[in-house]
Amino acid sequence: MSLADKQYLRIVRDILNNGYYDQNRTGVATYKLPHQIMQFDLEEEFPILTTKYVAFKTAVQEMLWIWQEQSNDVSWLKERNIHIWDNWADENNTIGKAYGYQIAKYKQVDKLLETLKTNPQDRRMIVTFWNIDDLPEMSLPPCAFQTLWDVTDGRLNCMLIQRSGDIPLGVPFNFTQYAVLVHLIARSVGLRPGLLTHVINNAHIYENQIEGMKLQLEREKDAYEAPELWINPEISDFYEFTIDDIKLINYRHCGKIRMEVSG
Repeated sequence: MSLADKQYLRIVRDILNNGYYDQNRTGVATYKLPHQIMQFDLEEEFPILTTKYVAFKTAVQEMLWIWQEQSNDVSWLKERNIHIWDNWADENNTIGKAYGYQIAKYKQVDKLLETLKTNPQDRRMIVTFWNIDDLPEMSLPPCAFQTLWDVTDGRLNCMLIQRSGDIPLGVPFNFTQYAVLVHLIARSVGLRPGLLTHVINNAHIYENQIEGMKLQLEREKDAYEAPELWINPEISDFYEFTIDDIKLINYRHCGKIRMEVSG
């Protein structure tokens, strides 16, 4: 069993058994627990679930849209047949001043790359999407909203902070796509990938997702080992990577589990 399955299913089981039940803004009640944490050593194993299918290419392309394209225009995603942001698109086909907009506004990726190259022991390497002034103009306030970066012994470590985590649907995307991001950034600045620590302030399962989660728990005995991540060895510039340069080798899984998104 992959470490991703092991840590993730522990959280799922804990929420179903001990979660606090209440309503929220979506109108669909959740069971939730605060302050859930997963940690992965990216040199040891690539984190992606095997107890259900995770759309790896979609997850990675969403990450590239935010971090590399630095865009808030969902047209880029639609051109690639990715529709996860369609429900939040405004009349201009954007998600307002959210996610990639905030990276571009302050040149946050460029500053991170430069600091990692010139002052890797800087303790202020933070990329954030949480801009209080711009929150009213965002279609959805960012869920995975901040990363903190560290270099220790030649390894690039990243802490991902998530205010709200839809455990069945959003979270499996989030830790997989940020694991890829750490690999790409590390390659770009001449470091080895290190730890990815994922902190979720409000980890929740919606009522209408419970049966899907129970099915996934039943698959625990059939889980597979983690696949291997392949990144094109000829590319070392963060802005030059495409989806064709990022692949999984031997990704085996137990199949899809369909669950609803609560907006």
